[in-house]
This record gives sequence, structure tokens and C-alpha cells, in this order.
Amino acid sequence: MAQSKKDKAATDAKPKQARAPAKTQQSTPDTATTVHPGMGAIPHENGVAFRVWAPNASTVAVCGSFNNWDQAAHPLTSEGNGYWYGDVAEAKIGDEYRYFLNTPWGELSRIDPYAREVTNSVGNGVVHQPHFDWGDDQFQCPPWNELVIYEMHVGTFYDPDPENNLPAGFHDITKQFGHLKKLGVNALQLMPVAEFAGDHSWGYNPAHIFAVETAYGGPKAFKEFVKQAHQNGFAVILDVVYNHFGPSDLDLWRFDGWSENDGGGIYFFQDDRRHTPWGATRPDYGRGEVRQFIRDNALMWLEDYHVDGLRMDMTVYIHKHGSGAAPIQEGWSLLQWINREIAEKFPGRITIAEDLQQDAYVTKEEHEGGAGFSAQWSSSFVHPIREAVIVASDEWRSMAAVATAIQFRYNIDSFERIIYSESHDEVANGKARVPQEIDGGDSKGFYAQKRSTLAAAMVFTAAGIPMLFQGQEFLEGEWFRDTVPVDWHNSGDFRGIVRLYRDLIHLRLNRPGKTRGLCGQHVHVTHCNDPYNMIAFRRWDVGGSGDDVVVVANFSAERRENYRVGFPAEGEWKLRLNSDWQGYSTLFTGTSEGDVVAGPDDYDNLPASAEVSIGPYSVLIFSQEP
Repeated sequence: MAQSKKDKAATDAKPKQARAPAKTQQSTPDTATTVHPGMGAIPHENGVAFRVWAPNASTVAVCGSFNNWDQAAHPLTSEGNGYWYGDVAEAKIGDEYRYFLNTPWGELSRIDPYAREVTNSVGNGVVHQPHFDWGDDQFQCPPWNELVIYEMHVGTFYDPDPENNLPAGFHDITKQFGHLKKLGVNALQLMPVAEFAGDHSWGYNPAHIFAVETAYGGPKAFKEFVKQAHQNGFAVILDVVYNHFGPSDLDLWRFDGWSENDGGGIYFFQDDRRHTPWGATRPDYGRGEVRQFIRDNALMWLEDYHVDGLRMDMTVYIHKHGSGAAPIQEGWSLLQWINREIAEKFPGRITIAEDLQQDAYVTKEEHEGGAGFSAQWSSSFVHPIREAVIVASDEWRSMAAVATAIQFRYNIDSFERIIYSESHDEVANGKARVPQEIDGGDSKGFYAQKRSTLAAAMVFTAAGIPMLFQGQEFLEGEWFRDTVPVDWHNSGDFRGIVRLYRDLIHLRLNRPGKTRGLCGQHVHVTHCNDPYNMIAFRRWDVGGSGDDVVVVANFSAERRENYRVGFPAEGEWKLRLNSDWQGYSTLFTGTSEGDVVAGPDDYDNLPASAEVSIGPYSVLIFSQEP
């Protein structure tokens, strides 16, 4: 770990410049004397207040449907430090509005950066209704060791009318809650829903980070979705993008006219740090007002929308830049600040980093110099596991690489990593769904079924927080596109595969009460036979019957009969799952002798052993009765 990153813990993560301008709140609201706190459009009982940051403007006015878009009717007053404020008695919730700026670079019309609702990405801001009936929503996110995440894209997860050329919306997801509940997942991770350009997108091109995508239903529909998700037992984790903005439909670009070095103005770095793989729109993490803007956005999703966690897109581009990956200390301290605020204000909510550098400091505590994330996506798992099931020849598979993937951890916590064989990144950008990668000519055939479910079995038995990508449980093929909905006919055609995923999830969560070890911190690969492509490992929490779990995996096309592996205790070990069971697929062989009795034998450095029979590309899961 570079010393410079460790030094970041000593820096003040809070913004040096940003502050909500001094306000005086009277006990009796009076639009003539009350200065309302907050940014953007602030509804109150006597109208709507507006505040915007535009330090290089000479004058600022707000115009909208409440004043027939008259740019002279409601000028804002400078509060100092670049902030402008005004109170409009005629404005109300639902009104459209924009800011009109006079600047040395000309007259500019801008959408409010803090707009909670917009008509579209190039339209107008809308005075948002802040109140929503959450009922008795007191949902608590499951602890990390009991999370099973299902990643989805709102526009394609379930589209009941794929011919209308419009994306699906939040309300469409709820129509498949029954499927997801039966499957057993308990957290839904949504790809970004902040307003983006056009109607179809992955979401990683945010135009307005405080507004919810209108094509998905807008802010009220998102709140309804979260409320229903909680009522059905699902946590909601939201993907957010702070490593760049836009780059298209971006009113933040040169917001008040000013820029240097051909840069993007007050919201963006003006030097080489502005460059990202997605354009020269990296936010200026060293400017207090921009730090506050991003921090306010992160906390808004948890406070106003009741989401249970955030997954931050490619955080490495927040704290590093350039081909030499030079550190951006201000970016690192911003991540620390956001994670500290969330931990303090919203205990129990999860923050996930997509950093993909195998950097343990991402999930270290702040006082140790870390960024303070709860968990991070694990490239140390997905790449070797995908490689192990995708390569065509058995002799090319590496059991040593699989063993490393199974046992890897950040710091001392197995649940600081998210493990998966498919995600939106792993099934696009030149890559396809795992069944398609295995056998492009027959992505629903024997090899595709066997080896893709073998990878899934590793996801649910290795230590970490498991994650699926939409449709994975019924062999969704090809590659991910934001215009192609998931083919739900596959859920019926491959109901046996869906059942296999369901059974794996139920064991992973110890639903039968006999596999607690799969929720435990501990994992140890006890058997690694590279020539035979066999591997076995133990999972446990405190150990003992009903806790210890032994997983045996065959990464070869050969059936293994009477194959000896070590067990942590003598006695009968019940077979909890055989992924080769023909009830999962008629293509499977059904190989297994069922329960085994482990006799006293120092084998695999364990005190007992037994012989097992296992089918090709299959997994056996054993535990003892409690």
C-alpha cells in the first residue's frame, strides 16, 4: 500500500469550502423573512425557495411555469460564496423551472443541479413532492453474511411489452417478486437509475444525479418500488456513479460559463485529472461545493428513498488517475467521508465498491487509512472461476487458481467481498453470459448447463457475499444489452436449473438449519488434485455437527467413483445437495451414492475420510445432523 494513501486518513474528509449559507429559521414561516435551508427547489407552506451555486454568474433568476418563464420576474439574491437564493410564493409542487444566468460568457439557461425530478435529461426541473407515505417501513438490511444479491437492470429485467421500444419500469420488477422470493434472494441491486440521456442506457452516463430516470417511472415510482420491495423482504442496493458525470446531456458542463484549460467548469477538474475512460468529466473532488454535492446525493438515496445500500461504480477512478494510476487524495478522502457519514447516520446500511484492484484498503476502516467500504466486488474470484469453467479442455483448468479464489479474503473478514460469476460487466463489453462462453453453439446444452451451474455452486459455497445477475438462474444467453429484455420463457423451460439455484441459496442461508457453516467466516481448501480436477473445502462458523460443511467439486468431464476426501469428523455425513441430480436437468447423469460415513483416517490433514461418487462438472455438499 502506498504511503500516500495511508496518509489520507489524517486529512480532513469534510469539505473545506462547502456550506449551506447561514440561515435564520423563524418559528412562524414568513416568506418575506425566512431563509429556508437546503439546495435546489425547497417547497414550503408558503411557496418554494430556490438555491443554486453559481460563483461566476453576475445575476441569477429562476423562471418556470409559475411565471410564464419570465426571466426577469424572480431574480435570486447573492448570499455570498457563490450561492444564490430566492423565495417564490407563486411556485408550487409540480411546477417546471430552470435557472437563467447572466455571465461574462453569455446568457445561460440551466437545469437545477439538485433537481429531484426532471421532465427529461434535456428538459426542465420539476418542483418535487418531498412527502411520501412510507407506512410503517422499518425494514432492516440482513447482515452481510446472510445477504444474497440479485443484480438487475430496470429497463430489461422484466418487460411485458418488448415490442413498444420503451424500457420496462420500476413497477414491472414487482411483477416478478414472486419468482425472486421463491428463488430465495434477499437483496436487489439496481444498476443506476439517476436520469440519463435518452430512454435506453446501462445508467452509467448520469446527466442529473439527484433525479430518477423518467423512462423508469420517476421518483415516486422508485419510492413505491422500494416500499414494495421491503414489504416482500428484499433489501434494495442502488448503483451510483461518481467517477464521472455525463458526458452527454450534461447541464453541469461549464454551469456558470467559467472554465480553464478547456475544462468543464466549476463541477470538474480543470487539469489532467479530468480525464476518465468515459470523457473529461471527472468531478473536482477537491472543491468543497462539489464534495458536498456528491455527499448530499449519496445520503439522499438512503434518507429520501430508504435504499439499504449503495454500490459505487469504479471507485478506482475516484482515487486514482492516469496511466500510472497516480493517487487523487481528495477522491480518497471523499470516499472516507461518505462512508463515515453513512455508518454514523444509517447504521446497518451497506456500501460496496467496484474497485477491482484487490486493494484491501478499500474495505479497511478509516482509522487504519482505509476508505471504509463494507465490501467490494472481487475480481480475485470472478476471473479464475469463469476461466475454470469456460476453457474448453479439462487439462487447461487450474485447481490451484480455484483454491485461491475460494479462500481469498480482504483483511480478516470473508464478507468484505462480493463474489459472482456473472455481472453486468462480465456479460458484455466483448464477453457473454457464462453458458454462451462455454458453448456458443449450444448455450442450453449439457456442457453449458453443467459448467455454468458449477460456477454458481462455487459462488454459493465459497466465503463471501454471493451475487447473481438477472436471468442467470435460467441460463439467459448471449450478452447483456440495454435494449434486449430477459427472456422469461427460459424460467419455465429450465425450471430444474432454477430449482438448483434455489436449493443452493437455501443451503447458503442455512434455511434447513443444517448448513450454518456456509454463513460462517471460515473456509479452508483441504483437497486440491490438479491432474484429476478435483477440489474439496470445508466451511464453518464455530464448527461441529450442523455447522461444518464439506463441499466436493469435480471440474472434469469424468465421473469419479469411490473418490476419497477428508472430513473434519467421523460419522455419518448427509448429502444436502448433488448438483448432478436429474431432477435439475434430464441431461445430468445423476451420479452419487448419497450419504457417506467417514471413518477414522488422517486424510487431507483432517481426522476422518470417506469415499464419494460424483458426476462430471458437479458439486456435492455434505453436513452432519445438528
